[in-house]
Amino acid sequence: MKVILAAPRGFCAGVNMAVESLELALERFGPPVYVYHEIVHNQFVVRSFQEKGAVFVDDLEEIPTGANVLFSAHGVSPEIRKIAKQRNLNAIDATCPLVTKVHLEAIKYAKAGYTIILIGHEGHDEVIGTMGEAPEAIVLVEDEEDVDALEIADETRLAYLTQTTLSVDDAGRIICRLRKRFPHIAGPPKDDICYATQNRQEAVAAFSQQADAVVVLGSQNSSNSQRLRELGGDDGRPSYLVDGPQDLRLDMFEKGMTVLVTAGASAPESVVNETVEYLRQHFDAEVKHQTMREENVVFPLPRPLRDLAKQSG
Repeated sequence: MKVILAAPRGFCAGVNMAVESLELALERFGPPVYVYHEIVHNQFVVRSFQEKGAVFVDDLEEIPTGANVLFSAHGVSPEIRKIAKQRNLNAIDATCPLVTKVHLEAIKYAKAGYTIILIGHEGHDEVIGTMGEAPEAIVLVEDEEDVDALEIADETRLAYLTQTTLSVDDAGRIICRLRKRFPHIAGPPKDDICYATQNRQEAVAAFSQQADAVVVLGSQNSSNSQRLRELGGDDGRPSYLVDGPQDLRLDMFEKGMTVLVTAGASAPESVVNETVEYLRQHFDAEVKHQTMREENVVFPLPRPLRDLAKQSG
């Protein structure tokens, strides 16, 4: 077997920042440290933090008054921040700066009296947080059919934003339909889909052409990982989204195959290494590294944790 190990893959700058924030909070404050929603959408990461004393909750009422709470990389609504303040929680905001950018754009457009079309997946943590910035002004669309069904009172004051982890191609089609139907629609000055999402998708689209099957490391509730699986399955090739080698079966592969291995932006490199080792052991796999482009983006820790990080050396 030949394995193509795609790069870039795995943790993006936003996930790195969020994971480092929770590690530092546990180290400095001691367990339990509460986290509103999963820190990132990856079961391996969540379980490892649970073992260290992190407690993941979906309702701030579950958190004792005055406790430490960390907001996940996906961001939260102003209502959640308000409740945290009322409960006297020590809130640490680990929202990805690229998600914060979308929140700020929503606030700007809403204050200017625009109706905002948000392209995203209903129920996703990021979408819930963004819509919470201006619920009276934001309408969610998930596909082109939703665009066709829109009824807008004032088409001259209309703007669109997108969830950061969408498929670039899917978002592009929806934006194209919006621009066709509403020629005067405004958009963000820079694409909302994050650099890491785009890079990983471009790598899979390019390298999968050389592969007989694709393995994406990531969890089922990870939007960006699901998009990678979908891209890998183009042209009818088998494409699998798995948390790790424990989810693979030998009958998924044949000797002599070429398999592309990559990882979503919330999947740790350790599960990539374990998966490659599984393929080595069972199929005598030879590994070839292929890189689409280098990534050197780093996001700063949340302000309350920066001094703690300096103290820890």
